[in-house]
Amino acid sequence: MQLAIGPVEIFAPEMLKVFALCIFGILRKNGIEMRRRSNRASSSKTQDQSSADVRKRTFERAVKLLAAKPRSIAELRQRLLQSRITDVSTVEIVIERLREYGYLDDERFAFSYASLKVKQRPVGRRRLEQELKFKHVDKQVAADALELVYSETSEDDLIDRAIEKRLRVRGRPANRIEAKSLFDHLLRQGFAYELVSDKVRALLDDDED
Repeated sequence: MQLAIGPVEIFAPEMLKVFALCIFGILRKNGIEMRRRSNRASSSKTQDQSSADVRKRTFERAVKLLAAKPRSIAELRQRLLQSRITDVSTVEIVIERLREYGYLDDERFAFSYASLKVKQRPVGRRRLEQELKFKHVDKQVAADALELVYSETSEDDLIDRAIEKRLRVRGRPANRIEAKSLFDHLLRQGFAYELVSDKVRALLDDDED
């Protein structure tokens, strides 16, 4: 019986030691893995919170910019990307949200912009085409908006107002140099060459009569 018990008494502590080391290793490995998972989850949560904060701040800045004055989509995009706190994907998300809310609409912007300019002073179509192009409004969108604006107030009426305003300040052209000055002024206001030529010629013909 002692021979049978002897080996158990001799090897049992070694077996327990090995078993304990195995258990410790497993627990340690599991602990490390759990900490890694916790760190990844915490990092992911922090990143999500950070992204949400950036979107919120970008959206608020966009609303402030639009409240200051109306802007085209491209104009707003350009201004938002000047900030260091945001990025392209965040800006696009904000712009899409603003379009859904109706705060951004290039068709409405182009029409409102052109209508206001025409009401403020007589300007021709070409002048407004250039201004809308500078504001990065799509060419076709701009053309459609200008068609509506000039269907309400014709360029012919506008150039007559522009000439009347000029004559009140400078008087009627007394010679070719003054006629050329009036001609160039009307061109700068965006009126078509043919229309300007006809109006200035008619004005000079009236003087001769």
